[in-house]
Amino acid sequence: MAGSTAIALVLSACGSGGEDKPTTSETKGETGFNAATKGIVNPSDKKGGTLKLQTHDDPDSWDGARAYYAWVWNFSKGYYARTLLTNEAKPGDDGLKLVGDLATDLPKIEDGGKKYTFTLKDGIKFEDGSPITSKDIKYGIERNFATDILSGGPPYLKDVLDQGQDYPGPYKDTDPDKLGLKSVATPDDKTIVFTLKEPLSDFSYLLAMPGSAPVPKDKDTGVKYGDKPVSSGPYKFQSYDAGKKAVLVRNENWDAKTDTVRKALPDSIELTIGTAPEEIDNQLISGTADIDVAQTGVQQGAQAKVLLDADKKKNADTPNTGFIRYFSINTKVEPFTNIHCRKAVEYATDKTTMQTARGGAEAGGDIATNMLPPTIAGHDPNLDPYNTKSGKPQIDKAKEELKLCGKPDGFDTVIATRNAGKEPKTAEALQAALKNVGINARLDPTDASLYFRSTIGAPSNTHAKGYGLMMAGWGADFPTGYGFLQVLVDGRGITPSGNNNYAELDNAEVNSLIDKAKAETDASKAAEIWGQINKIVMDEAVMVPFVYDKALNYRNPRVTNVFVTKYYGMYDFGSLGVS
Repeated sequence: MAGSTAIALVLSACGSGGEDKPTTSETKGETGFNAATKGIVNPSDKKGGTLKLQTHDDPDSWDGARAYYAWVWNFSKGYYARTLLTNEAKPGDDGLKLVGDLATDLPKIEDGGKKYTFTLKDGIKFEDGSPITSKDIKYGIERNFATDILSGGPPYLKDVLDQGQDYPGPYKDTDPDKLGLKSVATPDDKTIVFTLKEPLSDFSYLLAMPGSAPVPKDKDTGVKYGDKPVSSGPYKFQSYDAGKKAVLVRNENWDAKTDTVRKALPDSIELTIGTAPEEIDNQLISGTADIDVAQTGVQQGAQAKVLLDADKKKNADTPNTGFIRYFSINTKVEPFTNIHCRKAVEYATDKTTMQTARGGAEAGGDIATNMLPPTIAGHDPNLDPYNTKSGKPQIDKAKEELKLCGKPDGFDTVIATRNAGKEPKTAEALQAALKNVGINARLDPTDASLYFRSTIGAPSNTHAKGYGLMMAGWGADFPTGYGFLQVLVDGRGITPSGNNNYAELDNAEVNSLIDKAKAETDASKAAEIWGQINKIVMDEAVMVPFVYDKALNYRNPRVTNVFVTKYYGMYDFGSLGVS
């Protein structure tokens, strides 16, 4: 996920509870290594028990308006925060589809894609038994505008719905009902209408984010709301001790008849917070913990224990997380203003050694050939303009491009990189490969907390430091080309700080196609346009993707109904049970 620590971003018909079903050829499920990436492991509708989850870090927030960690989105969706729409609870591509959650169905779209109307289901309630109305949903969305109080969440709703109103959020709203956002109407308690300034084909995805969950105005505690959000889902918070533990128990006012997505199998959810990553691995392997919710993979010390032991390996999965690990080539730093110098880097890169630095094919990821990951519609596995599928460098082609750019003997440049995790070793592998064709790249490591915001996110800094190459990783906020690629390549989005278009690509055809894709209401046609954009970006040689990221995650054998949701690139938390 773009601004989060996890990825970066799914799931109806696995059921909504009930008695155990007899075992059949259809319900035996998948077994073995990577089984949860292929289907459902230990299929079950059995209720009861406590699901024991672990994490090293606190959530960024349990408040949907502030949350931006991918695992928190998965957690909130599965347990306590329902939205108008949500992703299907199914493995495979079916898990990328949106379905009605609090809404009866997908929206009625009118006025050329600028008017979205939803009807709410009957019988939907908050944890205190009060009915959820359209006004609660509007109020919850309005909270996203109060960025002076509720900071940290994604900007999409505010960007799309403000439309010049400069709405300050409900806490400064002069409307007596605190429902003054003009672009969202609630003609009655069962109807909510969104009016957009211009068509946006991906608008429905914004209404599946936690920031679109309903919030009862009289229970809103502002900046403290994340300490105990009011549940609209199958579980509610019994307790939350920051840095230590969160316990969720069944919400007796959740009605399975209104929810075709969540199984709600365990009686309770216990999330232990603050455990050292290595200890989490030990507990997972010993069976005292069930799942690490961070879903970023076991540590290096545990990788061998898992992969070299057949009994343990069968309880592990390496899903595509939805992230691409890549580096940008700065088009404003010499000699990369010349496309042939950029192409020389494309050909000289040894993706295999970079893959190895990240953990190899099993724990690090598959060789990447273009800038749309396999989890995004529009991805073309055959798009490989520099013939890099093998992962090996092409020295002769790199030297040909160096001649064409007027640097036959190579040149000097600087690689910007974070100083933590797998990235330093990955950058060193790149440095070594480039040296083989005469490109001498000096490494400039920077503190990870500053890296994206001000080190490579400020063009003035990248120019001053001579950052020709910048290590990066990116995951989708939602599984479309717009949710992944737009912010990386839209030339109109280059900003003085917090910039994400590190290459500073400003291609008129790309910009025009982005507008066309955003306005296209047919998802398959929009995906085709994003495929065209991806091809142009690769032809411009401004980014070098080297792996489609994977994480080696371990699951306790007692966990039931396990599958990887493509929407988040991790286990679907809301479907999990225990035997």
